[in-house]
Amino acid sequence: MESFGSRLHRAVAERGPLCVGIDPHPALLARWGLSDDPGGLERFSRIVVDALGDRIAVVKPQSAFFERFGARGVEILESTIRQLRDAGSLVLLDVKRGDIGSTVAAYASAYLDPASPLYVDAVTATPYLGVGSLAPMFELAAAHGGGVFVLALTSNPEGAAVQHARRADGRTVAQAVIDEISQLNRGAEPLGSIGAVVGATIGDTGHDLSAVSGPLLAPGLGAQGATAADLRTVFGSALPWVLPSYSREVLNAGPDTGALRAAADRVLAECRAALTAS
Repeated sequence: MESFGSRLHRAVAERGPLCVGIDPHPALLARWGLSDDPGGLERFSRIVVDALGDRIAVVKPQSAFFERFGARGVEILESTIRQLRDAGSLVLLDVKRGDIGSTVAAYASAYLDPASPLYVDAVTATPYLGVGSLAPMFELAAAHGGGVFVLALTSNPEGAAVQHARRADGRTVAQAVIDEISQLNRGAEPLGSIGAVVGATIGDTGHDLSAVSGPLLAPGLGAQGATAADLRTVFGSALPWVLPSYSREVLNAGPDTGALRAAADRVLAECRAALTAS
């Protein structure tokens, strides 16, 4: 089974370093002239897939915006995942799951087992029950060529109170998470399959990302305030591993398919320039 890191490396080489979120919140559905119900959700998702599924390396549905419609919303999420995979995009499901023992193993089975109707290429996960608690996710991901993106330094201002807290060894909690991810990816080529989520809005926090050797998902770009140029400040020498992530900056261009593609092309060009500038 080819690793997620290898598949992501190839997808970025072919399609460019960009992740686009599918975040169908009520205000965005209204902006598109769609109803805030399963019918509007299904139409929204279909338009995004048609516009971007065959051209974006990674597409990131936010599970919560589907789950709020109950069983019908989850059914639409399952369909959207299948459509994206058929179009050639890698699917990163933003679920931020985290637990212990049999529960985290069940989460892993739900998203990282090819037999599941919610099977995706990678998921987001929270490490605040301990990075080791996510071992069932890491193990199932490795068995089936999947990936896990672990929250490390998030864009929300509340996160710093926990993530920047100091441990007894002097490292921040976030640095300890980053270091454990680095160990999990050690020796992986061309890219590890365990990623870190590092917000593009956080600035230079002094954290060392240089040994991660895996993908660094960078949300917070566009409507949340960060620009592609900020990536150089946040990531420094780890810039080659960055996967910039946009949602509203692209989605606000809808529902016109051509406008969505143009918005994605624009932010991709900005990211390419920022990630390759000397």
